Amino acid sequence: MNETVRTTYDVVLLVEQALTPADAARVHSLHENVEDPVVYHVLLPLEDAAARIEASMGSLAAGEVIASPAMVMDDTDLEAIRRDAEARTRHELDQTLAALKASGATVDGVVITKPPVDALADKVAEVDAAEAIILTRPHVVAEFFHLDWTSRARRKLGVPVLHLLEHESFDDQAGEGEGITGL
Repeated sequence: MNETVRTTYDVVLLVEQALTPADAARVHSLHENVEDPVVYHVLLPLEDAAARIEASMGSLAAGEVIASPAMVMDDTDLEAIRRDAEARTRHELDQTLAALKASGATVDGVVITKPPVDALADKVAEVDAAEAIILTRPHVVAEFFHLDWTSRARRKLGVPVLHLLEHESFDDQAGEGEGITGL
């Protein structure tokens, strides 16, 4: 029987926004008793510039009440929004990596452009991860219908998936049955 010998305990983190130092410390604390060196691989989706445009236009387009003015954007405007989204996302990734490193973690990370759960599955396979952790803001409707990243990842991956809510302590998350949704 060919058994794989693990030299590192790889954890893939899919995050929705920059982690605070407290979030990073909580994640790192989960693996304090792991004997092998733990390596975190952070994935942060590129902020969706198209969604930002739609959201801003949506506030202008109260179509049933007021006719919205025609809004024209040229390629230069769209390119500027795309560059801004890339810069913001890269900054958030840098903040996350710095927070994890400050907690004592070994870490690397990338900005992803493909669907988040697909990128998570690819990274888990690439590094032969022992587990995946998804950190998000609460998404009540998506979670209710099991359309959130965690539910989709659990269906797709063959490793434990932990879902944590950003900016909440473990006690806060456990108190109402939110946050930690399974190991």
